[in-house]
Amino acid sequence: MKLRKLEMALEKVEGFVAPNVNYEQYKTPATVAAPFLHLAFMSGDIAGKTVYDLGCGTGILSIGAAILGASGVVGFDIDENAVKSAEKNAEKYAGKMGGEIGDSEIEFIVSDISKIPEMIESGELKRADTVLMNPPFGAQEKGNDRPFLEAALAAGNVIYSIHNKGSRAFIEKFIKPAVVTDCFITEFPIRKTFDFHKKEIQTIEVEIFRIESE
Repeated sequence: MKLRKLEMALEKVEGFVAPNVNYEQYKTPATVAAPFLHLAFMSGDIAGKTVYDLGCGTGILSIGAAILGASGVVGFDIDENAVKSAEKNAEKYAGKMGGEIGDSEIEFIVSDISKIPEMIESGELKRADTVLMNPPFGAQEKGNDRPFLEAALAAGNVIYSIHNKGSRAFIEKFIKPAVVTDCFITEFPIRKTFDFHKKEIQTIEVEIFRIESE
């Protein structure tokens, strides 16, 4: 699928009904999700693969992975309301309104991300081929992305993750012995979501990483 077509398909995904500032719940824009997913697809990490989406929110990355031919997708989020929204969004793509998902299996689970490593270790959850995530940037509490990185390293062989620009040195140190194989910078527009936002749209620069785990 071409990048622009994927972006247009993902524009139909609805955002949070009642976003929680403590979880830094901002909808991942289609303009960011599409190139993020396209990189993973072109690298051979989506089609025919099992994919986990950590902190899935309303499901845009999960749905995009399914559109691109993942064999199975599981989205995890601590927020039950977000998971309900993700399920509702996925239904649109599987039904008469979309149909883009095709034969991919997609499900969403209410779970604290920090529980995933022990679920893997106990055998309750199998490792995925690919992990996708847009973790909190740490605007509310510094270090909020660390549990996501720890969970991703436990959960998958290849990881794609979005972080604030300037994070590469920290990421490379934190994930050792895993390694960053690709990184690119893009703009991330954040629409006015909470009362403290002053602008209708605040655009920040982010880095998208591809990480190979052991």
